[in-house]
Amino acid sequence: MIIMETPCQKIVWDLVPAIRASLAIELVNRGQSQAASAKLLGIAPSAVSQYISGKRGYRIEFQGETKELIEKLAQDLIDNKVEDFVPRICKICTSARGIESDCSSTCVAEEPAVKKKKAKK
Repeated sequence: MIIMETPCQKIVWDLVPAIRASLAIELVNRGQSQAASAKLLGIAPSAVSQYISGKRGYRIEFQGETKELIEKLAQDLIDNKVEDFVPRICKICTSARGIESDCSSTCVAEEPAVKKKKAKK
């Protein structure tokens, strides 16, 4: 039996939890309580606790631009200056993966698995 894991699965199972964990840790390191950090991230306080203790969230040590983007997002969350949370998470993700384009052009399969039939005129 062949088990195939797509790049998107790796991102969802490994990278996104690592980004959330890093953000949670950064928020707590900047003086936010676990409850406040959870509220800022829109996750359960228990998730923040598990991220901090290492029980949840794949541990990736981010460096360079990716680390700076995480630090900046954490501070902007604290300062209530975030209106574009999802695009900023996408930017962190693309930075971590070392690509320069956005998710919409890199995460979409080249050929759809099911082709739609053309409508008859």
